[in-house]
Order: sequence, then C-alpha cells, then structure tokens
Amino acid sequence: MDSLLNQTNLSTSTSTSCTVESSLDQRMYPAAYSLFFIVSFPANCLSLYVAWMLMRNGNSMAVYLVNLSISDLLYTISLPVWIELALQRPVSGGLCSLVAVIMYNSFYVGSGLLCCISVDRYLAVVYPFHFHWIREVRTAALVSIAVWVLEFIIHIILLHHTGALQAFSTSYLCQEHVPITQENANVALIRVSLGFLVPVFIMAFCFQQIMQSLQQSTSILAVERRKVGLLLLCLLLTYIVAFLPYQTVMLLRAILEPRDFIWSARLRDPYLVTVATTTMNSALDPIMYCLISDSAKKEIRKVLERGRAVVMWRKGSESSNGVSF
Repeated sequence: MDSLLNQTNLSTSTSTSCTVESSLDQRMYPAAYSLFFIVSFPANCLSLYVAWMLMRNGNSMAVYLVNLSISDLLYTISLPVWIELALQRPVSGGLCSLVAVIMYNSFYVGSGLLCCISVDRYLAVVYPFHFHWIREVRTAALVSIAVWVLEFIIHIILLHHTGALQAFSTSYLCQEHVPITQENANVALIRVSLGFLVPVFIMAFCFQQIMQSLQQSTSILAVERRKVGLLLLCLLLTYIVAFLPYQTVMLLRAILEPRDFIWSARLRDPYLVTVATTTMNSALDPIMYCLISDSAKKEIRKVLERGRAVVMWRKGSESSNGVSF
C-alpha cells in the first residue's frame, strides 16, 4: 500500500540517509497481484450485478454489498499500477498518488461496509420486530453514502496532517518513508485503531449476539441458522486473515521504527508480504457471499441460464445460416 518500490530511502533525524534493498516486492507483487486481479475483477463484477438485482427487490443488505463490490472493484483496478511500480516502470506522480488514495479509501470503506452488514444482520435477527426503518433500502443507501463521505474526509485530514496532500501531484504517496516519521506513526496508530480494531470489535460483537439469539430461537430453522452464522463467520474470518498480519506489522512499525533505526530493516520483508495479503479480502468477500447466500445463488443461476440461452441461440443462428466449423 505505502510503497511497492524496490529501494527505500531512509532518513534519520540527523539527516543521514541510506537504503534498504529488497527484491522481494519485485519478485512477489507482479505474480500475486496478477493472480488477485484475475480472480477479483470478475468475481466482484458478478457480485455487483447480483447485489444490484437483490437491491432492486428491496433487500437492504444488498445495498451494502453493492457498495462493497464497488469498493473492492476500485481496489482491484489499482493493482496494475502497483504491478508497474513493483517492476520499476515509470508511473506519473499524479496517477501514483490517485491510485494510492483509491487503495486506502477502498480498504477502510470496505471495513465500514462490513460493519454495516454485520449490524444489519444483528438488527434483523436479534430485533426482528424493531428498527424496521433502519433496515430499509433508503436508510441503507444513506448510511453507505455516509461511510464513503466520512472515510474521504478522514483520509483528507490525515493526508493534510502528514503533508502528503500538498505533494499530491508527485509520487509522494507511493514512496516508502523509512524509518517511519512520528507524524506517520501517529496516523498509522489511528488507522490501526479506527480502521481495524473498531470494525473487528463491532463484527465480533454482532456475530456473538446473532449466534446467541439464533440458538435460543425456535422459530428459525436450524439450516437457516447455520447459513446466517456461516456467512458472518466467513466475512469476519476473511477480514481478520487478510488484514491482521498487515495491521500488526504497521503497529510494530509505528511503535518501534521512530525509536530505533534497525527495526526498519527487520520489518521490511514482513511488511511487503503482509501488504500483498490484504488483497485477499477483495477477492474472497464476493466469493464467500455468492457461495453462501441462497438469494445470491438464485441470481447467479439466472445469469448462467441467460448465458446458456445466448450461446444456444447463436449456435442455432449459425446452423440456420449454414455456417460450419
């Protein structure tokens, strides 16, 4: 996220500088990001279509899924630029900064939307006869817009605080600044707290309350209880697996690097690896939802049936026109 450059400039408070060299990103990122792009782009396009159709039918959770798919798609289309950077090919400073902003916003918007999905299911299961207005499509749309706007405002404030906003037309946002400055360390601590720990707490709380309510309910079939629990558990575990390593490394960097220069070199390779693992979330979220949700499966079957009908129609047209192969 912060950098895919092969060499990192290191500046200390005494104005000395050196470099930490690592070819790990040049070897790993092109292959990993290409694979994630191949999987994530069509999966999120399909998820976006399915969620859109469900939203038109009045499904409030589908509103969050539409926005989550858009967020993941934005994240995904930024990957080719990061591949170019990893291969040390020239990328304009403005494009580089724009892609970095897209990547960061998609990351934290996704966290907020996953919280919204968890809260939506929490209210639907634990308080089925209350808060109906919160689970309406219009309310979900307003909440989704609020998540995008709030994240954008917070991100702008943080960029301004670190001086990155003033250097937006350069490649400042795509360059690694090592050891991490105290200002960037403070921003990292805020992102770890608000962008990761708070969402994990909210999702874990909703999951625990939902499972407790489902176990006590006699009106909900066991198979339905398993599906709801499995969906939320998969979303929570996917989120933790994808982001916990990266957030842990960023926490260590924020605490250790400003104090001791040697940690910059020690945490370099773990940082590069965990940056790549965050991309798993954008690929796995739509796959998990489409495989578990019955309504999503129905929409996917419709898409496949339409595609099969188009193929059969084309074959019939070619046969009637005497076209042979």
